[in-house]
Amino acid sequence: MELNESKLIESEMTIRLLRLTSESMETRRSIIRWLALSMGIVNPKESRLSAIAVFDSVLYFQFVLKKDPDVHEMTEYINKVWEPINEKTLRYHLLQLKKMRIIKNSKARYSLVGGNDLHSGADAWIDNYFDTMIEPIKTNIKRMVQELKGRQ
Repeated sequence: MELNESKLIESEMTIRLLRLTSESMETRRSIIRWLALSMGIVNPKESRLSAIAVFDSVLYFQFVLKKDPDVHEMTEYINKVWEPINEKTLRYHLLQLKKMRIIKNSKARYSLVGGNDLHSGADAWIDNYFDTMIEPIKTNIKRMVQELKGRQ
């Protein structure tokens, strides 16, 4: 009997170690792109900016305005700072970020997962996000290695 591994996957996380170059730190857009690449939100050589713009809007509202935005607020921000985005595209990227466990929504407002306290800042959110995503993986791998050590 063959095991269907895809049914066992509870979540996935792509993280990339990117070099911090002076070009990556020049503008808000380049920093957001670097973050999106690092966190697996976009892939290398991906030319679509909409996913990056949506991620930027969430970060802007969370860390600059310290509020949980709704779709209308994010649309206004993206249309002003990036380029026009339609609601369907925005909602698609919000769903993708939600599936990646980067954001959550409640009462039509979006926030970063683990960013419950808007005043705790980016460092707390990043630590919480990676701990929440990686700790269960580490625990399972440790368990399987211990199990493997007991078998021949």
